[in-house]
Amino acid sequence: MPGERPQLYEILDDRFRTGGCTAGDSKLETLFEGCRWAEGPVYVPAGRYLVWSDIPNDRLLRWDETTGTVGVFRSPAGHPNGNTLDNEGRLVTCEQGNRRVTRTEHDGSITVIAEHFQGKRLNSPNDAAVRSDGSVWFSDPDFGITSDYEGHRAESEIGACNVYRVDPGTGDVRLVADGFRGPNGLVFSPDEHRLYVSDSRANHIRVFDVQDDGTLTGGEVFAACRTGNFDNIRFDDAGRLWAAAMDGGVHCYDPDGTLLGRLLVPDVVANIRFGGARRNRMFIAADTALYSLVLSVTGTPGLPGAIHTS
Repeated sequence: MPGERPQLYEILDDRFRTGGCTAGDSKLETLFEGCRWAEGPVYVPAGRYLVWSDIPNDRLLRWDETTGTVGVFRSPAGHPNGNTLDNEGRLVTCEQGNRRVTRTEHDGSITVIAEHFQGKRLNSPNDAAVRSDGSVWFSDPDFGITSDYEGHRAESEIGACNVYRVDPGTGDVRLVADGFRGPNGLVFSPDEHRLYVSDSRANHIRVFDVQDDGTLTGGEVFAACRTGNFDNIRFDDAGRLWAAAMDGGVHCYDPDGTLLGRLLVPDVVANIRFGGARRNRMFIAADTALYSLVLSVTGTPGLPGAIHTS
């Protein structure tokens, strides 16, 4: 019918409705259009703004919550992908083009967190998560070196796509998980006892147990996607896992692995992030645009970088 709003919530299990997941906004709000490929939104509570990546245009953009204005945060920016915050509220960025993970200090200077593993250059870091002990964990697929569109074409020096941990004391980069085809988004469970990692090329999400010494065990498949490729992932405070699925939707999974429902987005969804004053606003980087909607559920509390948790 003319004027009828497109469906936003697709209920696949009644727990999606009874859990309050569908009681939020009835339509998406468009915050910005004009990216080439939008990724990596991170909400900065101290400034009430959002930073996200426009990878092919080699820039970080900033949306101001109080005014609604958008400007360039940094350009060039190393063809950035995933962003998060560390324990001190500093921006951590996966720079695909520069093949490194960096931290933006409060004075604007940039510190390199990780650039090599065993003397070899990383492929193209994609997403990062910071644990409460200060360790930085990141995925390293080869997406940024397969062409010049999102980075710089090059051969992999490591020869594999892995997940790494940076020790908060020594800065040592340690391999913690391998066997991926294209590791992408990663996020800790709210209690930090598990690490979830999406593999875009395998179309599934794996879950690992985090040991006291920072090593991982397990790695079984938590969820598989038959309609698209998983990108990044986030938790809400009820333990549900939300996944950007690159099929025009954001998938919501119960802690038992059941797909409860989807948010239907008109573009290919790359990354999502909970933010806002109450952590109940979901920001969605999709194709060339940045969207948001206010939900009736909230993202996990904790570290600045865990308002989600690249």
